[in-house]
Amino acid sequence: MHAIRQHEFGGPEVLAYEEVPEPEPGPGQVRIAARAAGVHVLDTAYRSGERDRMPYGPPELPMTPGRESAGVVDAVGEGVDPAWIGRRVVAHLGFASGGYAEKAVREVESVHALPDGVGFEQAVAMIGTGRTTLMVLEVGPVSAEDVVIVPAAAGGMGTLLVQAAKRAGAFVVGLAGGPDKTARVRENGADAAVDYREADWTNRLDDALDGREATLLYDSVGGEAGRAAFERLGFAGRMVVFGWSAGKPTEVTVEDITARGLTVTSALGPKLMERMGGLRRLEERALAELAAGRLVPAVHTFRLADAGEAHRALEDRSTTGKVVLVP
Repeated sequence: MHAIRQHEFGGPEVLAYEEVPEPEPGPGQVRIAARAAGVHVLDTAYRSGERDRMPYGPPELPMTPGRESAGVVDAVGEGVDPAWIGRRVVAHLGFASGGYAEKAVREVESVHALPDGVGFEQAVAMIGTGRTTLMVLEVGPVSAEDVVIVPAAAGGMGTLLVQAAKRAGAFVVGLAGGPDKTARVRENGADAAVDYREADWTNRLDDALDGREATLLYDSVGGEAGRAAFERLGFAGRMVVFGWSAGKPTEVTVEDITARGLTVTSALGPKLMERMGGLRRLEERALAELAAGRLVPAVHTFRLADAGEAHRALEDRSTTGKVVLVP
């Protein structure tokens, strides 16, 4: 079979498409003949070797990166019911655990069976990105009374957050980079979309709000864009932080918060996940939202052999939705 192998840390060019032996499922495991593999921004950190971006330290090399895989079970290990063979499934594989490959193995208790109507690419998006979105929505619930700003609104999580906020009846303004992305944000249901690459984008954001004060900010970007959005929060507004793709978190002070009675909450970390029922429960909920059509992820596909290009595009912010590799 073929897989992406990383023998050193560096740029996207270190991701090599190689022929490797097929993995064999061990006791309690199934093997997935992959139809889709998820790409996460953390994958770029593990590839680069930048320690400050890796929450669990650098992986051992060589390795096959990738944390999410969907496909059909083609073999089972000792102690696993043979009835799993032929089932359509999706699984989160853990950090840097072999997802960029034509076949992957995972413990059967971590695998989710998929109904026929759920696509592999969408399932890969929801097993990771979807479950994190549900954490954000749990921390920052949205209602019809809210005025919501969603930075990175054309990304994987941003797409789902816009959908959830509109389904709740909120007024939603999405921020995105470039006219193609803002068009997608509007097509996804946002009331307005603002291109933060334009020189006067903060004025356009004010125009989009049309006199409204934001009540809820879902911030995964940080930096100047996050700060500009934060400044549009009105009294008693809420800010939910779940990342800073700009390279640094949104800078706020205690005085900023107390002066306007704001609430700033994090939607990150394993303890929060445990409080919400644990990893598997969140995955089940995310897949149920997908099956019911309440949350529909956008995906941006690349061939498995082009994993390096997928990383390059993700880092250049030229992708929309969840990035997915297709063998």
